[in-house]
Amino acid sequence: MAYDRSTVEAVIQHYFDGLYEADADKLGAIFHPSADLRWVENGELKVLTTPDWLSMVRSRTSGKADGKAREDFIVTVDRSDEKTAFIKVRCQLPPRYFTDYLVAMKLADGWQIVSKSYRYDLKD
Repeated sequence: MAYDRSTVEAVIQHYFDGLYEADADKLGAIFHPSADLRWVENGELKVLTTPDWLSMVRSRTSGKADGKAREDFIVTVDRSDEKTAFIKVRCQLPPRYFTDYLVAMKLADGWQIVSKSYRYDLKD
């Protein structure tokens, strides 16, 4: 499926759709292959490569298939120039409620996410 990667907002909407649908191909299209995911667990920094994360996405049931509520939105977009953006978003995959910090860069073929750091809360 083709999509418009001409704006940061289009990439983030694709990100939200890919998360909710557990669509690793959608997510892989907007994440640079060298990107990684970082979070703190029990006081320790954890790092996951994009290919490993996409494998995990492929193995889970989507929020859409489970009929779970969808709530995702952009909190801020900070553009330091025409090719670099820092994006803070909120999204959920109940029981986890995430705050994601994404770095996106406009490369030769459009915007891609080059880094993701996140935190989440567990709720019943």
